[in-house]
Amino acid sequence: MKQYSEKEIWEMLVSVPDPEIPALSVLDLGIVREVVLTGEQTLIKITPTYSGCPAMKEIEENILKELQAQGIDNAVVETILSPPWTTDWMTEEGKEKLRKFGIAPPEGSSADKSVLFGEAKKVTCPYCQSRNTQMVSQFGSTACKSLYKCEDCLEPFDYFKCL
Repeated sequence: MKQYSEKEIWEMLVSVPDPEIPALSVLDLGIVREVVLTGEQTLIKITPTYSGCPAMKEIEENILKELQAQGIDNAVVETILSPPWTTDWMTEEGKEKLRKFGIAPPEGSSADKSVLFGEAKKVTCPYCQSRNTQMVSQFGSTACKSLYKCEDCLEPFDYFKCL
């Protein structure tokens, strides 16, 4: 069995898509926290986007499937909840992929808690780039997204919330 470096393992994980947003890899999302190589196993530590994320089991299986396809049969995936995931961990490339996929990427940082005070955030429409947008629902197609509508091009779109 070939021994892979940590860097090579990270490169393999680029091809593991998020099952809910297949335009993004698990690395784009920033949910892969650590790769640990020991003589006995390859440990991949992941953090869910939120503790009840239904996609985590599928992500774990997809990571193991990708590593097995590369000849790594001793891989283990461990889910860690602390520190909690934040949209600050998303890559800039991942945010651009979201925009091209028709989902407005998180704007600002997770420190923005204005929604807690009843202020709906104005976000940029991923289709026409207008900021003349309105939140329709706090929850969109998944719990980590809000549903918005652009008042200029009239297109509905999801906004990936800052968490």
